[in-house]
Amino acid sequence: MEIINWKDLLYPYRQTVDELLVKLRNLDAEYRYLGIYSPIDSVTGRVKSTASIMDKAGRKKIPPEKIEELMEDIAGIRILCQFTEDIPKIIAMIRSRRDMKVIEERDYITNRKASGYRSYHIIIRYPLQTALGYREVPAEIQIRTNAMNFWATAEHSLRYKYSGNIPQELQERLTNCAEAAFRLDREMATIREEITNAQRLNEIKDNLVSNILQNIHNLYFGAKLENMEKINREFIDLWNQNDVEKLKEFNERLNMMAEVYRV
Repeated sequence: MEIINWKDLLYPYRQTVDELLVKLRNLDAEYRYLGIYSPIDSVTGRVKSTASIMDKAGRKKIPPEKIEELMEDIAGIRILCQFTEDIPKIIAMIRSRRDMKVIEERDYITNRKASGYRSYHIIIRYPLQTALGYREVPAEIQIRTNAMNFWATAEHSLRYKYSGNIPQELQERLTNCAEAAFRLDREMATIREEITNAQRLNEIKDNLVSNILQNIHNLYFGAKLENMEKINREFIDLWNQNDVEKLKEFNERLNMMAEVYRV
């Protein structure tokens, strides 16, 4: 049997996961910075453990020398979203990127697995510049809702516990839970507009408060204004009123004062 240098084999996959995480999280942050609704709720990544790779290679009858060629999910990215309607948007985002090449797509949402598993999988080739030169690293991107992920994580743990042979009664209950998660996603879609509006309002308020506090700090320490205690009390009163429009007006006044005092 060929001896595998796991450290060297896995390093490019770790680098690929790290770079993809930075790019996708920055994309999400840019959406939020611009005040545009982001379909991405969170992004995580992982590199398969050596034990998991060996287990899969054994089940799939993949010889050691073919692992890198035939195993496409050693590097894995998981993108979670709030609503099922967000999934096509994320898929379109990935398809349109020029820094990765889509190789295959597997729709386990429209065509769920018998176990109840739902997720959308995209296999990509990621162009990686390494110390030893250019190479394209395969990676799997999973896209699913938070509800789908909650179920899939629980099912994965049970499958590991029972070595893939989950008792029939437990499997039936798991399948019922998968349908309940699917119904939850559908119900959440009916109140999506209310949820996203509330979240957008909270983001606006958070940004306003950050700007106001920065202005107060600059006016106090930069301009050395003596009436800052009055301004600070006014801010606290407006905060307690929870009136975003009044906070906006207050922030505009502070912006004008900062401009006058050039701080």
